[in-house]
Amino acid sequence: MLKLELIHVVRRYGPVGGMERYVWELTRELQQLGHRVSVICERCHVEKPMGITVYELGEIAPRPRWLSLLRFGRRVARFLVDHPSPNSVIHSHERLNIHHVTTFHGPPFATVFDKPWWRLISLRVAMQLFLERRELSTPRYVVPNSHFIKQSIAHYYPALAHKLTEPIVPGVVPGVSREPRDVPSDGGIVGFVGKEWQRKGLPWAVEAVAALRRTRPAVQFYVVGPAANDVAHLFADWQGGYKLMGWSDQAHYAAFDVLLHPAKAEPYGMVISEAMAAKVPVLVSDVCGAAAHVTAASGVVLPLSASLDIWVGALDHQLNRREPVPQFERSWRKVAQEYEQLYSKIFAERPRC
Repeated sequence: MLKLELIHVVRRYGPVGGMERYVWELTRELQQLGHRVSVICERCHVEKPMGITVYELGEIAPRPRWLSLLRFGRRVARFLVDHPSPNSVIHSHERLNIHHVTTFHGPPFATVFDKPWWRLISLRVAMQLFLERRELSTPRYVVPNSHFIKQSIAHYYPALAHKLTEPIVPGVVPGVSREPRDVPSDGGIVGFVGKEWQRKGLPWAVEAVAALRRTRPAVQFYVVGPAANDVAHLFADWQGGYKLMGWSDQAHYAAFDVLLHPAKAEPYGMVISEAMAAKVPVLVSDVCGAAAHVTAASGVVLPLSASLDIWVGALDHQLNRREPVPQFERSWRKVAQEYEQLYSKIFAERPRC
């Protein structure tokens, strides 16, 4: 494999979020594969990895978001003019207009067109749509990180669908696996993981576990991600039986007997693949990109339209299961190798002098 010069662009560099972890793991693997990797960011949030050149352009006021994205894009463009690197592939994870490939980590903003017409009449919406179309129009390739995102982009931007590649889904880092154990018939531990707790369905999860407690009074509910003060009101009627654990880099998967993830919109859902990598069964909604990896042996996928009784029954079934969960495997090295193939195509397609 030809050794490549690669520039990744992300506002926050480090494992501080789902998209950010994707970039963090990918760039380190690409460097270990022998490529020359640089990262342009506002700020690096962890110790800079050896072998990767990190350029910090300084943090920008986060609000309004569209203006922050526009200002960051302009800073990156100026930096690249001042520091030309004509042999590099520029790989963006942000709203740029000077990149060869972009990875799309979330649902398109263009879903706003499905909302009432008056929601479209604002500068914020106009600018977000402008930045999104610009990001998609500029590069040679657009990489969705799930089939869900690929279908959504193709739907809202059919004229740009030819740019879409096959999805390159996130990898997982093997961690502590759940030890095989019998779950008490009246108990068990249900886990929920996610900072964006409303979008990821925590209110519905609370309802489901509360209903389950009628037949499994000793069941415990562990909530990892949101600050306790933000979600304590959801448990106002509870008398114990839950733990609000806040955010942790270690999501405690091995302690769970099942992961409950009834997200209302989840482009991928790395917590799902991470739980399955820890041999934890999962119960997830059908709008999660990672639902494509959930087999009957790994858990259950349900539509959000399913009744509460159906969700509670599925949760109870997973707690009663005796067969082990097969370990989900997808290395970040594999992710990096899939990108290698794409970068090589970009080099091969460049005009020869």
